[in-house]
Amino acid sequence: STAASGIVLLILIFLLGDLVNQIPIAALVAVMLMVSFGTFNWSSIKGLRKNHLTSSIVMISTVLAVVLTHNLAIGVGIGVVLSALFFAYKVSRLLEISSELEVSKKKRTYSVVGQLFFVSADTFANAFNFHEVLEHVTIDVTHAHFWDLSAVGALDRVVLKFRREGTEVEIVGLNEASKTLVLKIATHDKPGAEDAAGGH
Repeated sequence: STAASGIVLLILIFLLGDLVNQIPIAALVAVMLMVSFGTFNWSSIKGLRKNHLTSSIVMISTVLAVVLTHNLAIGVGIGVVLSALFFAYKVSRLLEISSELEVSKKKRTYSVVGQLFFVSADTFANAFNFHEVLEHVTIDVTHAHFWDLSAVGALDRVVLKFRREGTEVEIVGLNEASKTLVLKIATHDKPGAEDAAGGH
């Protein structure tokens, strides 16, 4: 077991150090090779086809990084970064935006469900029809959450673009955390926002 191996290794280092020093390096290399072969989970290679593509990419990248750099920390770091990026991409795909039109009022309500952050910001901004002739647009974010500057920036672009088309925009359903972030960063509700946006 791993515990037994660790105990034996400690005994060899602290109690039998002088004896271990007499062992040729070549023999130790051979021992380490056998240990590596014995501890490696070879069945994980068979699972590459069954695993999700992203999981396989993370595993292969981590192993290659460790082998090429001889630094376990770098390999683990690359694995963590890749996992985070893949997770962010997966979450961004869960964003859903639907709309409902009230013809008599020339009003459309957009309902946003999901997480809004740097990966999903463009998807959010491109989900609106700015060419439709409307008097009022409501953006319902009751089931959404704004996480960062990119998400708030996308909201600014949407609101200001509707206003330039002569459409009144109302944002409803912001949770407390999102509301705090939007109030702190957003520019669409600041004086002169439309003039500043029109100048770019």
